[in-house]
Amino acid sequence: MRKVFLLIFGVVAFVFNANGQNSSSQLFQATHKYLKIPIKNGAPKRQVELWLKNDRLRWFDAELADSSYDWIAYLDIEQWKGQELKLIAKDSHKNIGVLNPIIQSNSDSTADIYSEAGRGQFHFSAKRGWLNDPNGLVFFNGQYHLFFQHNPYGTNWGNMHWGHAVSADLVHWKELGEALYPEESGVMFSGGAVIDSANSSGLGRDGSEKPMILFYTAAEKSWKQGLAYSLDGRKFEKLPSHILDKITIGNRDPKVIWHEASKHWVLVLYVEEQNEQHTMQIFTSKDMKVWAFASKIEGGKGNDRYLFECPELFELAVDGNPKNKKWVLTGANSQYAIGEFDGKSFRPELELQFSQYGRDYYAAQTFSNEPSGRRVEIGWWRTHTNQNASAFNQSMSIPMELTLKRTEKGIRLFREPVTELKKLRKEKRSIGKTKIIANMPDLFQDFRAELAEMNLVIEPRNAKNIQINVRGLAIHYNVLTEELVVDNVRAHVPLRHQKLSLKLFVDRTGLELFAQHGEIYMPINYNFDRNNFGYTIKSGNGEAILETAELYTLQSIWPR
Repeated sequence: MRKVFLLIFGVVAFVFNANGQNSSSQLFQATHKYLKIPIKNGAPKRQVELWLKNDRLRWFDAELADSSYDWIAYLDIEQWKGQELKLIAKDSHKNIGVLNPIIQSNSDSTADIYSEAGRGQFHFSAKRGWLNDPNGLVFFNGQYHLFFQHNPYGTNWGNMHWGHAVSADLVHWKELGEALYPEESGVMFSGGAVIDSANSSGLGRDGSEKPMILFYTAAEKSWKQGLAYSLDGRKFEKLPSHILDKITIGNRDPKVIWHEASKHWVLVLYVEEQNEQHTMQIFTSKDMKVWAFASKIEGGKGNDRYLFECPELFELAVDGNPKNKKWVLTGANSQYAIGEFDGKSFRPELELQFSQYGRDYYAAQTFSNEPSGRRVEIGWWRTHTNQNASAFNQSMSIPMELTLKRTEKGIRLFREPVTELKKLRKEKRSIGKTKIIANMPDLFQDFRAELAEMNLVIEPRNAKNIQINVRGLAIHYNVLTEELVVDNVRAHVPLRHQKLSLKLFVDRTGLELFAQHGEIYMPINYNFDRNNFGYTIKSGNGEAILETAELYTLQSIWPR
């Protein structure tokens, strides 16, 4: 997408400031909801500031376009309608052009959005800009809320805001715009959210409206922990004072839960101490405003990043038994520990376990207040989506339900896709019990799909390997070593009752594979050939049995 815009408006001034920077500024009357800001991917970054008299309202770095642009970023100015604003663009280069074009609009246009060739069709991604960690996952007033690390003004990391999207079904998402903007004490790093049902914070109204509470890190400057709240799940107000002071540079990612037995709130925070010692530190509070240190868990040093960043702490029943529950503590790389938690201290019984074996899955978070009582997780999936003049970058995983199950190695964390994803199914092809042998017609030859769900149960019998090809991406299972290999990513997948169970979700930007009913999770970021919709299955050096196969074409979650 390459466009030319020749519109200029406002009063333009050029200034050479005390820092040796050139700047251009424009005075204008705010008459619409948005400022349209043209972005040219790869252009020199310029610092942009929006002022109301002597108050700096917004600030960010952007690759501003001059006459030709790749995409438009939208800056919400609705709350200042009718007032005179000043927009300033700064640049260290001597020769700077007019900040052109900047115009206003009442519509955040979705033209050309969601249908891009490189966009996943059932994985959430931001309309525009960079996306990373999911934040503040919470259910509130009949909707799932997905906040996320967001750069609205560029397709690379930076300018960290909290983006915001909502869904009634965990599948179809509507993006609402920015929930949290950078403040003078820092940009908005990751955190969690809860619903204050008893109004212990006192931030509710008249005892009838339960506030949604967001916890964030004011990063890169103060490294303090902040609190914002909302009564409607749309507009958010920050407390004027932070709730936790800096412990060390880089402490971040507050996750808050309610501990019912202790009748208090618990905050888990990642803190890097001296000598690169990674820790998760636990604090408690009655009102979520005043916190007391309770304990800490050490999680390795340096590059041994056990329990590094983005903590999650939750309780799950083992094998669905409500009388046998364990606590799970995880870090950003999905490594986890299982143990006991008394409201102040976590005592691990099993540590250094991995719950996913894929590629570029990070900083997963689970929903608070999930209405069915499930523990539902979404993670940042580092898909290869930054393509040329693209307006967006990165994706989320599909939502998954977490459970604890006993295996021969002990209790383990399992993941399976949420049942709501079934509503994406369109055409179905079922295959009953069939032999897989060499030189026979391929069983999947009549199945073609860009977006697909595949549910397979295979009995290898005397075959030495099983080979599945998904739109040109090879999946190999070595029966002798019980190793699954997908695009050079490897995982040990033991047969269960001499069978291999696989569930695959195939999108434009990769596949998510669940083996043995969620015991193994392998997300593989991979840009599929847009012209290859074929699927095959073969056995090597022997006969195998395809017990069952259910193959579905899937529909997009995006509006058309």
